Amino acid sequence: MKTLALTGSIGMGKSTVAAMFAARGIPVFDADAAVRRLQGPGGRLVPVIEQRFPGTTHDGAVDREALSAAVLGRPDELAALEAIVHPAVHHERTRFIVENGDAPALLFDIPLLFETGGEGVFDEVIVVSAPAEIQRQRVLARPGMTPAKLDHILARQMPDAEKKARANYVIDTSISLGETERQVDAILAGLGLSKGA
Repeated sequence: MKTLALTGSIGMGKSTVAAMFAARGIPVFDADAAVRRLQGPGGRLVPVIEQRFPGTTHDGAVDREALSAAVLGRPDELAALEAIVHPAVHHERTRFIVENGDAPALLFDIPLLFETGGEGVFDEVIVVSAPAEIQRQRVLARPGMTPAKLDHILARQMPDAEKKARANYVIDTSISLGETERQVDAILAGLGLSKGA
């Protein structure tokens, strides 16, 4: 089984590209989706987060805005949150691997792969990328996003150029969806994984 990591900075098109791999029969583990489940209604991290960050949960779920405000610009608080979240996500990832043990390849969508030093456990690393102006336009179109919030997020992320330099494959998402899909197909073909893998 080949393990593929998909990463890239905010607004680069990870979700779109991950869906393309999924459509070609590659099971996808979405780290952000796992976090949303763990912190959503009835999620197992909700009481732990409330205990450490009082007032950041409502109606049995984490209030993402309140939690973000509690850790934004506070490295010690962010580290405390990561110490709660990262082991839980690792557990979810292990379960995903076991459940898909017969697949020829697995794709792991991990936004902060390089930032957390996690790239070493994967066979191949795929980075999605687009020019900075396209990235900014995409992200600022999201509800609740502001230029200041985007700048803060980007400050925590490794520069795009460095990610591309460390990748085994780079997918340019500034082009048409069809051209992006052709890049996905080329990677799968290069790895010996047909579309129907």
